[in-house]
Amino acid sequence: MERRRQALSEINVTPFVDVMLVLLIIFMVTAPLLQQGIDVNLPQAKSKELSPAERVIITINKDGKIYVDKTRTDINTLKSKLVLMTDRDVFLKADKEVPYGIVVGVMGELREIGIEKLGMVTEPKIQLR
Repeated sequence: MERRRQALSEINVTPFVDVMLVLLIIFMVTAPLLQQGIDVNLPQAKSKELSPAERVIITINKDGKIYVDKTRTDINTLKSKLVLMTDRDVFLKADKEVPYGIVVGVMGELREIGIEKLGMVTEPKIQLR
């Protein structure tokens, strides 16, 4: 008497549940990171030049040193220097070799002070023909 094998008609859901739980964890971790951004309003290319009394320029050199209008400061005292200047336009100049974390840290401090509009100063890209 020969027994024939019957096909297994049940679906194994364990791998499916494992994949769904991993995806759920990934989405739960990344969702808050996507919502936590810093709004940056870049200055327009064609506009009148602001007088020094109307603007604040924050500069970060390649060594990570922070300057507020040519006055040396650090990330801890940045708030106290800018808290009275929230009505002025703020521009951020950072060297391209500065680590991204330092630039984001300065931008976060500006956001906490209440500065909503921040101009990023860049040099125009030279196109060779």
